[in-house]
Amino acid sequence: MAMELMHLYLSPGHNYVGHHGLPPGNHPMLEVPELECVAGRGLRGDRYFDHRPDYKGQITFFAYETFEHLCRQLETADRDPSVFRRNVVVRGIDLDSLVGCHFEVQGVQFEGVESCKPCYWMDQSFAPGAEAALSGRGGLRARILSNGRLRQGPAALGIGDRES
Repeated sequence: MAMELMHLYLSPGHNYVGHHGLPPGNHPMLEVPELECVAGRGLRGDRYFDHRPDYKGQITFFAYETFEHLCRQLETADRDPSVFRRNVVVRGIDLDSLVGCHFEVQGVQFEGVESCKPCYWMDQSFAPGAEAALSGRGGLRARILSNGRLRQGPAALGIGDRES
């Protein structure tokens, strides 16, 4: 199945985790040409690297089609997909179909764990109404099962077994 890795991001720190009732942090999302995936640990250089053992969000994916839809729906043209703070922005794949599956992208193996749930910060970082508009379309959290690198550009998606 063909897909495209549109944007790859890392962030050195948390802007929202631990900031409830406070202003968000100011750690940027850094767009990079490739991501180093480390099995069981996360993305080297990212805020969730070695976060905790078996962490379900070692890498996150977000659909570019969702970003485009939100821009139209909320009449917002001055935002970047980085505001959602997901690591990989993809085009051409239904991310929800990967929940509970092993899958492979550019030779790296993943396990789709759960859909990302949007939070109230989305109304501030993207536009008012974004949290509600993202319900059921917040992206995918996954575990990294093998070492490797992801690079921007076209990619084939291999889908393996569904977890029981």
